[in-house]
Amino acid sequence: MQFINPKTDFAFKKIFGSSENKHILKSFLNALIYEGNPVIEDLEIIDTALSLKISGLKDSYLDVKAKINDGTTVIIEMQVLNVASFAKRVIYNAAKTYANQLGKGEGYSKLKPVIALTITDFEMFQDRAKVISHFRFKEVEDLFDYPEPEIDLFFVELPKFKKDLEQLESIADKWIYFIKNAPSLEIIPGKMGEVSEINQAFEMANEANLSLAELEGLEKREMVIEDQRNLIVRGLQEGLEKGLQKGLEKGRQEGLEEGMRKRTLEIARQLLDVLDDQTIMQKTGLTLEDIQGLRQG
Repeated sequence: MQFINPKTDFAFKKIFGSSENKHILKSFLNALIYEGNPVIEDLEIIDTALSLKISGLKDSYLDVKAKINDGTTVIIEMQVLNVASFAKRVIYNAAKTYANQLGKGEGYSKLKPVIALTITDFEMFQDRAKVISHFRFKEVEDLFDYPEPEIDLFFVELPKFKKDLEQLESIADKWIYFIKNAPSLEIIPGKMGEVSEINQAFEMANEANLSLAELEGLEKREMVIEDQRNLIVRGLQEGLEKGLQKGLEKGRQEGLEEGMRKRTLEIARQLLDVLDDQTIMQKTGLTLEDIQGLRQG
């Protein structure tokens, strides 16, 4: 078997955004958000394009969006590239989803919680080793929750997940392993296939089950991602090269200036016994403090 890459938005939506197979998303969310507990009994997958209800606000798109049985909205995004201001975009999307629940004239009591689950193919929190991070409004000193904590942010950082097949323990481990390693596998590992939803996710990711149009769309999307990654790398390289060149030029200029000053001071030192301070200042461009320093030392 050859499996498509779940980290591309096309594949991620195909696997987790299918209303016919919503039990796959239910298993995935219970594993990553609720530590494998069956908190989500049912959910409805809804349109992933955030509707633009407020004039002037920037439009946003998410990979998968669902409403679970208690009314909570979950927005899920798979992010491959560490683009500028990405952390702000996560908050923006969560806040916008929360605000857009209300129609004109509706009261705040109708607002339901929002959970933003973001899977990144890069490290967001350099000083934290854990793969999954959970953020919520808290009081700064005593760390108690804000009343009715309506927005929760979950992050899954794939590069921090280092487990091999033999080390997989929880369902969360297996789902994360699937997202990170599916393209490098040739069979469905028995340990993972024991979870029916993960087994079905593999079947949906099997290239043999995709149409030619789907395979072409996936290939184009992967090319776009690779082009964007190369642009970022090239930008970093050019920035480093420019910074290095400026550093060399600055160092060269500073070196010349330092050399000229040393030469000027040496000339002034030789004039101390034959000229007064004012004349030496006029001849060399040194300050009175410079001349007095030479005389004292």
